[in-house]
Amino acid sequence: MATDRYGNTLHDCTPEGAAHLDRAVEALLFFRPEVTTAVEDALAASPRSPDAQAFAAYLGVLGTEHTAAAAARARFERQSAGRDTAALPARERLHLAAAGACLAGDLHGAGDLLEELSLAHPRDALALFAGHQLDFLTGDAVRLRDRIGGALSAWGRADEHRGPLLGMYAFGLEEAGHYRRAEEAGLAAVERHPRDVWAVHAVTHTYEMQGRVAEGVAFLDGRAGDWARGNYLTVHNWWHYALYALEAGAEETALRVYDAAVHHEESAGLAMELLDAAALLWRLRLAGREEPDRWARLADAWAARADPPFYAFNDAHAVMAYVGAGRIGKAEELVADRRRWLAEGAGERGRRTPSNHVMTAEIGLPVCEALVAHGRGDHAAVVELLWPVRRRLQVFGGSHAQRDAVQRTLLESALAAGEHDRARLLLSERDGLRPDSPYNWLGRARLADAIGDAALAAVARERAADAAKGLGPTAPGLGPVPSPPL
Repeated sequence: MATDRYGNTLHDCTPEGAAHLDRAVEALLFFRPEVTTAVEDALAASPRSPDAQAFAAYLGVLGTEHTAAAAARARFERQSAGRDTAALPARERLHLAAAGACLAGDLHGAGDLLEELSLAHPRDALALFAGHQLDFLTGDAVRLRDRIGGALSAWGRADEHRGPLLGMYAFGLEEAGHYRRAEEAGLAAVERHPRDVWAVHAVTHTYEMQGRVAEGVAFLDGRAGDWARGNYLTVHNWWHYALYALEAGAEETALRVYDAAVHHEESAGLAMELLDAAALLWRLRLAGREEPDRWARLADAWAARADPPFYAFNDAHAVMAYVGAGRIGKAEELVADRRRWLAEGAGERGRRTPSNHVMTAEIGLPVCEALVAHGRGDHAAVVELLWPVRRRLQVFGGSHAQRDAVQRTLLESALAAGEHDRARLLLSERDGLRPDSPYNWLGRARLADAIGDAALAAVARERAADAAKGLGPTAPGLGPVPSPPL
């Protein structure tokens, strides 16, 4: 019987199919596009392989593309027809159950099943990767950390793929607030595999969350040849670069990155890339900079997708695009559609509620409504909608850095609505995490202006200027977009 490179027995799998699965897992761990071809090759060689079938199902879901998920669900149902899963070994039985849960929209249940699988089989890299991504999509920072941390002891220091596991662990540590430890783990992973773009991404997050902009820029500049092209995280890591540029006050650099790497004529229109584009333009909008042409092109791209209710985090960014483009009616149509969907599903009984139902009801809908209110200039409504959910935004997925667009929306509306006490509290919270952030100090200056404290406003602006020293257009990478060219 065939086994994979980690020693796991592969049921109904030929040696050729096992080799393709090993190749697919390797590509998956490093976010290489050839993962899709490798999985198809595995299925062609071993069409009854539970590992190959589950792998294809995970790929159909983890990109949050509803069309890919629908196609994967139809194929998985055909492959599963007539199969006695009870006769399978436990590991592969759990893989098929987790894949089925994913395709049914039960992301939380799938994560539970994969955690059970990893308990007995901590060297199943596919289960660890898929579970890690599900933890990210559901915003479960503790499990994002502990799923990998609990398996690491089964991977020896000499194991070739301990590196990408360290990269995953680094991201979990960062999202759980262990920034220094996350940086250590992420840098160790990058040292092992310079092209481990998820580890690069994890380290980038640690610098972002601490406001260490200059170090973040230097880190990405020094490794641009490893992360800046040819992988599934290319757009997202360039988005992080643009965030650094915005924090440094280099808006033109951020826009050059946007046009060259984040959203342009050749963009594929994938949800995860479009949401990065929306989040970047939304931050510029909050700073008072309108980009009508860019917003219009982005709103067109979202509208062309015609997404049904599938992933609430995507919905929020589609609404950002519509509001940014001045298409308030289109944004309201999306919100109304999600309200109808929630009402239609309220009476369902006898099966587990899809994860997106909970995400939309608890967080997605209030956030979308707040974004529409912001577009209408109703800042009091924005505060009323976002204040109760501001500490629970993780429920609808994403990272701290991604969700900060919503947190900034609340802060900006609190300032605009004259909610001075709330704005003070929000700024105080931000200061504790990023004491050197120019954005935070400028917010404090605006609050001081609003309450008539000229002395405090002057001090805050001076602190903002000090924080921005060395981060301007002459800093490494923040003049021309860094090489290699995009």
